Amino acid sequence: MIGVGVIGYGYWGPNLVRNFAENDGSRVVCVCDLNAQRLAVVQKRHPGITTTVDPTALIQNPAVDAVVIATPVSSHYGLVLQALRAGKHVLVEKPLADSSERSQELVEEARRRKLVLMVDHTFVYTGAVRKIRELITGGDLGEIFYYDSVRVNLGLFQHDVDVIWDLAVHDLSIIDYLFQEPVVAVSATGMAHVPGKPANIAFLTLFFGSRLVAHLHVNWLSPVKVRKTLIGASRKMIVYDDLEASEKIKIYDKGITVTGEDSQDAIYKTLVGYRTGDMWCPKIDTSEALQRECSQFVACVERGEAAITDGPAGLRVVRILEAASQSLAERGRPVELPQAVTA
Repeated sequence: MIGVGVIGYGYWGPNLVRNFAENDGSRVVCVCDLNAQRLAVVQKRHPGITTTVDPTALIQNPAVDAVVIATPVSSHYGLVLQALRAGKHVLVEKPLADSSERSQELVEEARRRKLVLMVDHTFVYTGAVRKIRELITGGDLGEIFYYDSVRVNLGLFQHDVDVIWDLAVHDLSIIDYLFQEPVVAVSATGMAHVPGKPANIAFLTLFFGSRLVAHLHVNWLSPVKVRKTLIGASRKMIVYDDLEASEKIKIYDKGITVTGEDSQDAIYKTLVGYRTGDMWCPKIDTSEALQRECSQFVACVERGEAAITDGPAGLRVVRILEAASQSLAERGRPVELPQAVTA
């Protein structure tokens, strides 16, 4: 059984502790947090788990085989590197680190030591996203034309990252998993409306080598919470609403057909036909995504395998985030990304 230590018991930490405590292949040995009141909650809920305010003590604990990190982004690099150097497997909250250079170093450290490095891109493990991936790889949708997402709500303002690094990271991890096609350039615009705080609204456009294009709208200042994505393709189209209780995915047999003549004036004779068919909602796995993610982490540690959201996947996402930040600072100038990135 794998001994797990969790660093950070704030917003997401309790969910991680619960899932690893309930997993048959793991047991939570220790929880670390700087807040004594949070540690008191841990001791009340899980009397058998030891607590500490010292992350080094947790990492050096010989009973801890794997370290789970749920702390602010600015602390990820130092904690992950320390854990890897101590010979511990690591699951870290998104994003992997606050720069691509640091993320690359963590990926190389994990590879050199033959340790599992996994990033908590939770949406990749949802039944809905996995079903969409199944539809794409099965060819049901045809050629993918666009990914259009709105991810907005009122708050929570972060102190160390802007809305792109907080909210857009979810869609970037989904896109990386669904299409497995490298992003070649990013354009981002946005604005900060609260003095002393980072950008709270942003619009990103991702360009690919194919005709695929992705547009993301993220916002901390919305009067309503929206988590909706449109995926358009040549045969069918998808509406993915994460806030829907039972019908998260709706597949529409709608699209266009283009006909024209192969002649000099073909541009004037091109006709666009509209196709309208049925709509249906596929059955999806409704089990908790974090439960599935924690189970995969345990399995990867046991078998020495790479996770779906491994270090290289986390690095690819951070590289896009970094390019988006540069574009945002330059008022939307498209920023190209290095190609053939696999690690």
